[in-house]
Amino acid sequence: MSDPPADPKQALLRGLPSVNDMLALEQLTQARAEAGHSLTVKAIRRVLERGREEIASGTRHEALSPEELAGMVLKALAAGARPACRHVINGTGVIIHTGLGRAVLPEAALQAIAQEARGYCLLEADRETGRRSHRDEAVARLLCELTGAEAATVVNNNAAATLLCLRALANGREVVVSRGHLVEIGGSFRIPEIMAESGARLREVGATNKTRIADYEAAITEETALLLRVHPSNFKMVGFTEQASLSELVELGRRHRLPVMDDIGSGALIDLSRYGLPDEPTAPASLSAGADLVCASADKLLGGCQGGVILGRQDLIAHLRRSPLYRALRVDKLTLIVLETTLRLYLDPDTLMEANPTLRMIAEPLEACARRAARIARAIRQNAPHASVVIAASRAQIGSGSAPGETLPTKVVSVRIPGLSADELARRLRLAEPPIFTRIRDDRVVIDAKTVLHGEAAAIGEAFGRVERAP
Repeated sequence: MSDPPADPKQALLRGLPSVNDMLALEQLTQARAEAGHSLTVKAIRRVLERGREEIASGTRHEALSPEELAGMVLKALAAGARPACRHVINGTGVIIHTGLGRAVLPEAALQAIAQEARGYCLLEADRETGRRSHRDEAVARLLCELTGAEAATVVNNNAAATLLCLRALANGREVVVSRGHLVEIGGSFRIPEIMAESGARLREVGATNKTRIADYEAAITEETALLLRVHPSNFKMVGFTEQASLSELVELGRRHRLPVMDDIGSGALIDLSRYGLPDEPTAPASLSAGADLVCASADKLLGGCQGGVILGRQDLIAHLRRSPLYRALRVDKLTLIVLETTLRLYLDPDTLMEANPTLRMIAEPLEACARRAARIARAIRQNAPHASVVIAASRAQIGSGSAPGETLPTKVVSVRIPGLSADELARRLRLAEPPIFTRIRDDRVVIDAKTVLHGEAAAIGEAFGRVERAP
C-alpha cells in the first residue's frame, strides 16, 4: 500500500529553519553584535511567523532559503532601529503639512536643542535668586516685545489655548460667537465641542454667512462672560458675506465691560501680504485693534514647534496661570527651547526670511524653485535613465489651515517609470530611506520643488534609481 501524497503546506512549514539555525547564520553575526541578541531573536521570530502565516494562507508556494530569511531579518532590524517619527522628504508642495510635522524647524532651533538640552537646563529656576520661576518667562518676554502684548504665556497647542481661556474666563457662563466662526479645526475638533468641554455655554449669533455687530449686542445678557472671534483659517467664504470687524467687537466689549478674545489660528507675527497672502490676521494687528486676548498656533505661520500662544492683558494672563488646567496644558523644555530660538529670529527682520524655513519657502521666488526642480530632474535622470522626467509649472499650498485658498507659484518634476503605475511608484518612494512623499497627477508622480529642502535632490535621485532597478 502506497503512502498518501505529502501535504505541500506541511512540507514548506517543516522546511522553515529554527531560531537557533538562523542565529548560527554568518549573515546575522554582525546584526547580533549591533542590535543585540534579544532584538535579533525577536526579529527572527517575527519573520518566521510571517512565513508560517503566508504558507498557511496559501500566498506562499515556494520554500524560503535561510539566506533569504536572514535578509528579511536584517530588513526588520533596520526598520525597527529607526524611530517612527523620522526625517522624510516632502515633495507634496504643502509647506505646513500636518501629516509631515507642520513647520520645518529653523536650524538655529535644532542647534539650541543639541546644545541646551544635552544635560540639565535652566527651566524653572532664577539664576539671580535661586528661587523657582515661571518656565515660559523668556518666551513670554519675547512675545510681548514682538507683538506689543502686556503679557503672554504658552500651552501645548492652540486648541489647549482656547480651552484654557474659555475655562478660566467663562466656565458656567455664556460666550457669544458668530455662527460663521463655529469652525472645525482639524481632527474633528470643533469650536462648540471645545466650548462645551470648557464648561462655557455657547451663544451663537447671526447667520453662517452674515453676522453684524448688532447681532452680538442683542445677545449680551448678565450671563455673558466673553465675546469670541475665531478666524476661519482652514476655509474661505466668498460672495454674500459679512462679519463684524474686530474693532467693532472691541468697542462693544468696552461698552459692556466684556473681554474680547481673538483666535487667529495660524499664528502669523508679520504681515505676509507682500508675498501674495491677503487677509491673514497677525497677532500684533489684533492686539493693536484692542483684543483683550489673542491665541494662535506656534507651528504654522510662526514657523516653530507645536504650541499654543496666548497674548493679552496682564490681569487676564495672570488669571489663566492660576487655573488648575494651566499646569496640565503647560509645555516642556524642548518646546520652550525651540520657541525661544524661533522667536529670537524675528528680532532681526533682515535675516528672518532666510533663517525661518517656513517663511523662506513662502517668500521664495519662482526662479529659485525652478533651479531646484532642475537639480531634482537631473538627479533622477542620472540615477534612473529609463524614467520619463518633465519639469512643469504648478501651484503650492501653505497648508494646515493657513491662508486657505491661496497658492504660490512653483515648479514640479513629473516622473513616470515604465512598468509602474503612479500609485505603485508613489508607494515605493514612501517606503524608501528617507521616505519621499509626493502627489499624483495624470498618472505621473509629481515632486514639488517648493517643499524640497537644500541638499535633498541627490537622495531623491538615488531613490528613483533603486526603484527602477528593483525587480
